[in-house]
Amino acid sequence: MKTNLISKSETAQLLKIVSEKWKIGIPKIKNLKVYEIDNETQLITGDEIKILKIKEEYLPFLSEISTLMKFPYVQVDMGAVKFMCNGANLMRPGIKKFSEFSKNDIVCIVEESQNKFLAVGKSEIDSSELEDMEKGEVLKNLHYISDKSWEISKTI
Repeated sequence: MKTNLISKSETAQLLKIVSEKWKIGIPKIKNLKVYEIDNETQLITGDEIKILKIKEEYLPFLSEISTLMKFPYVQVDMGAVKFMCNGANLMRPGIKKFSEFSKNDIVCIVEESQNKFLAVGKSEIDSSELEDMEKGEVLKNLHYISDKSWEISKTI
């Protein structure tokens, strides 16, 4: 796995992009390290932050609870857990409750018993549409516990 430190200007630029995409403030961080997981995936780490970059998408890494708590969430029933951890997209029937989000927002998926973060996805719809929905896809699952990035991060 290739790894490198990125310059101060690249770091500042990256944090600005991530802050805008995530719609949350990110403190200034020095010494970001980039791990090349594969051709399309990078894990970017620094003090108190881990960012997963998949193609052009920047996602909060699932181990960073304090960052994940700043995002909208969807709580799923226990029947949906194994599907989420295998990378399935989130369908309406598995959802117990949710916070407000817009289409194309980054949304965290938590399970109902312990409120543990299972996955991070991108919304296919606005949360306002969920009340009237009985079936259909709600979130595209982009990063989940046990995916390739998650497993590789254990070795870093």
